[in-house]
Amino acid sequence: MKFFIINSFRTMIYVAYIAVIVSGIALGIYNKGEFTGELIGLTGTLAQVADFAVFTVGGWIAASLICGLIVTLLDIRDDINDRLPDARRDD
Repeated sequence: MKFFIINSFRTMIYVAYIAVIVSGIALGIYNKGEFTGELIGLTGTLAQVADFAVFTVGGWIAASLICGLIVTLLDIRDDINDRLPDARRDD
C-alpha cells in the first residue's frame, strides 16, 4: 500500500509541474504581446513571441518553486512520522 501512496504523490508532482508550465504558456498566448509591449516597447509578432517566451520561463520557474515546496513539505512530514513512534516509546 505504501508503494501506491508514494507513487501517487510522485504522480501528483509530475501533473502539477506540467499543469503550472502549461498555464504559464497559456497566459503568454492569451496576453498577445501586451506585457512585453508595455515593458520593453515591442510591437506585433515580436511582442507575442517575447510574451510567449517570458511566460513559459516564468511558468517553469513557478512550477519548480511550487513543486519543490510540496516535495519538501511531504519529506518533512514523512520524517516527523518516522520519528513519532520513537517519541511515544516508554523505555
